[in-house]
Amino acid sequence: MGRMTATPAPTPESAPATPSAADRPKRVLLAAPRGYCAGVDRAVIAVEKALEQYGAPVYVRHEIVHNKYVVQTLERKGAIFVDQATEVPPGNIVMFSAHGVAPTVHEEARRGRLATIDATCPLVTKVHKEAVRYANEDFDILLIGHEGHEEVIGTSGEAPDHIQLVDGPEDVAKVEVRDPSKVVWLSQTTLSVDETMETVDALKDKFPQLLSPPSDDICYATQNRQTAIKELAGQAELVIVVGSKNSSNSIRMVEVAKQAGVPAAYLVDFASEIDEAWLEGVTSVGLSSGASVPDVLVQEVLEWLAQRGYADVELVKTADEHLTFSLPKELRRDLRAEAAELVKE
Repeated sequence: MGRMTATPAPTPESAPATPSAADRPKRVLLAAPRGYCAGVDRAVIAVEKALEQYGAPVYVRHEIVHNKYVVQTLERKGAIFVDQATEVPPGNIVMFSAHGVAPTVHEEARRGRLATIDATCPLVTKVHKEAVRYANEDFDILLIGHEGHEEVIGTSGEAPDHIQLVDGPEDVAKVEVRDPSKVVWLSQTTLSVDETMETVDALKDKFPQLLSPPSDDICYATQNRQTAIKELAGQAELVIVVGSKNSSNSIRMVEVAKQAGVPAAYLVDFASEIDEAWLEGVTSVGLSSGASVPDVLVQEVLEWLAQRGYADVELVKTADEHLTFSLPKELRRDLRAEAAELVKE
């Protein structure tokens, strides 16, 4: 009988090696769409055009959009941001931000003899008109949004006697209405879609005849950016959202990433705010930006990441965006008048 020989077991040296995180390819998953929405683009261009048309200064009530870089850039060009229209010297121009204002603010501007340019996002204006319509029909209006946010303050001011703020599902228990058969919900445009619908479901449990707005109040850009973040979260170990701390839609994107299961997600205004410790053991970084963020800030983050080995950029596209809005009517009027004068000359 022949002699049997045992096959030696693989030694650690001969076993296939599992690549360490340091050896695996590093990549950036770049969200599309990201950054400026149509309403923000319109508002920023409106300030720039107003400065060209009328000269500095142009006063803007509150930040035109919630982004530190944009505000600082416009200030250098001659925009002056104020908290209230009453701070603007008589005879000057005041522009209202993309978040919208209450009717009382328009009245303050009239009393102060100010020329106004209304850069309210048309999607916010839509919510204002819905509030007026339902108030005129004597509905109780449940406005889902965050207390103190400029958009919520502006919408509430359209029908203060009919609107109650509902700041998340936990607020539903304390909501009281006059007639449960005449109640409707509206929402801030920059909320988390999932959280909003959770609040709506809770309200419907309490008020089965609750009406919904004729069309979704949460803006298309907010929804698209949250959808893209969910897609990134399934593939990335770290998500970075470029946006300011007072930007509601940017904050929601970070929350959505965490809820989708990404191990870590952070909000930064600039590349310089990224902590290199976040990258430890990370091979896939998801990157996006809020709806008020110019793409130059995203490019700076991409350069920062490339310098640390994340040079491979993969686009993760979940939607196409083609919507644009015309400039505020007051600005269009004066630009047309100037064009007509030039033609005469």
